[in-house]
Amino acid sequence: MGSMSHVITFSHLTCSARSSYTQFTPPPPSPSRTLNKVRVFAQFEATTQTPTPSSSTTINNNNHNKFDFSDPDWKTKFQQDFEARFSLPHLTDIFPDASPIPSTFCLKMRTPVDRDIPGHYSSDEDWHGYINNNDRVLLKTIYYSSPTSAGAECIDPNCTWVEQWVHRAGPREKIYYKPEEVKAAIVTCGGLCPGLNDVIRQIVITLEIYGVKKIVGIPFGYRGFSDQELTEVPLSRKVVQNIHLSGGSLLGVSRGGPAVSNIVDSLEERGINMLFVLGGNGTHAGANAIHNECRKRRLKVSVIGVPKTIDNDILLMDKTFGFDTAVEEAQRAINSAYIEAHSAYHGIGVVKLMGRSSGFIAMQSSLSSGQVDICLIPEVRFNLHGPHGVLSHLKYLLETKGSAVVCVAEGAGQNLLQKTNATDASGNVVFGDIGVYIQQETKKYFKEIGVHADVKYIDPTYMIRACRANASDGILCTVLGQNAVHGAFAGYSGITVGLCNTHYAYFPIPEVISHPRLVDPNSRMWHRCLTSTCQPDFI
Repeated sequence: MGSMSHVITFSHLTCSARSSYTQFTPPPPSPSRTLNKVRVFAQFEATTQTPTPSSSTTINNNNHNKFDFSDPDWKTKFQQDFEARFSLPHLTDIFPDASPIPSTFCLKMRTPVDRDIPGHYSSDEDWHGYINNNDRVLLKTIYYSSPTSAGAECIDPNCTWVEQWVHRAGPREKIYYKPEEVKAAIVTCGGLCPGLNDVIRQIVITLEIYGVKKIVGIPFGYRGFSDQELTEVPLSRKVVQNIHLSGGSLLGVSRGGPAVSNIVDSLEERGINMLFVLGGNGTHAGANAIHNECRKRRLKVSVIGVPKTIDNDILLMDKTFGFDTAVEEAQRAINSAYIEAHSAYHGIGVVKLMGRSSGFIAMQSSLSSGQVDICLIPEVRFNLHGPHGVLSHLKYLLETKGSAVVCVAEGAGQNLLQKTNATDASGNVVFGDIGVYIQQETKKYFKEIGVHADVKYIDPTYMIRACRANASDGILCTVLGQNAVHGAFAGYSGITVGLCNTHYAYFPIPEVISHPRLVDPNSRMWHRCLTSTCQPDFI
């Protein structure tokens, strides 16, 4: 998938080398970014880097300042720096004397040998299903021989190959929690997304396999930690068995929340020592703040994130859950727009899809449908008016094809709209409606030039968000939920789990929230989309 996802830095992150958990050597590349502060929601702030998509090569300018590429040892230093940034926070950082115990997770199941510790099963032989702490996943798999290669992401001006490794996700042979002492909580934040119930279900099922009996859901996002009217939702396999058959979230969602200190106070009062947080960049910023506050108070609590963003805009990951379902469901809207446009005299169908900062849904949906003539995304500027604008091309399409379909991401063309100072509960700027604007301007344009045009507008956003996850997302959600639990029992905290080059990996939360993942306008995937739509540059 063409993106600028693997090109990051998070310069203020401080991680020390950690015993057996960082005995390895890896690194990443990063483009120039402008650091700025943005609010992620009520009490949480994250330092984000706003990338400027380039038309050609992406080179890590921050590393230019940090490394001397004339130094023959720069690659080794780069890898050491990468390893330090991507080392995973662990309970032994705060509790060096913490002793692990044999894992209670084993799939060579027999009759439980100890009814008091369900999940501890006997076995005729050792089970070889565990992940070694030194297992790694390769972050980048393409060797770009030249900085001018399409989508090239380079560390140095010569595009030198440097191996970059991240921690492999999965169950460990030793765990740092006794299941009978665990009280686990799950919270879903932000907006709805296909697959939330699938993740909740699998977290609960995997916790029970480990032997955990006390599992609760926090209702309506971070709000549930402070609102006295909201009570914990007891969870068990019986409760969650069929929730994946419906969309939405069993626990409910909301934006915003109380102060970090109040959330951690609530964790202490409730006796929660495992917290699973499902959400996007802002929610993960909150999870990281909770993790840091727990460490500050020397609390033995594991905070694990599961990246939930329908926009697919989380760094370093192949995709996030809900994205495949969104692309599949968007086909219905695009096909409807096509039929409406094709069936009318000079018909034009306009479809607005999700994508505040990133145009992945619009791009993939356009590429998949084969019915889109113009795809507009936030990463690529365009003019609506003028001889090379979108409206001029629509006129050409009506003259040559008789109809046209436009697919636009919600964050595209915001420079054309009047800016508002309004923000939502998460601190996100409220965007103007680019879909309605294009519809109105299209009608106005064709009326002024005296050409008939029948314009239809479709916004399927809330229909897509409320869908049940499709098969592909169902598998992704299941594995993410399992690995989140494995990471918590392994003693990690302040991490998130994701799919990286078809393998599952753990990442320190700060490394995936520094800025939204963007479509690279010079990537092969965007070029494929342009090949499909045959659209020109609208500048």
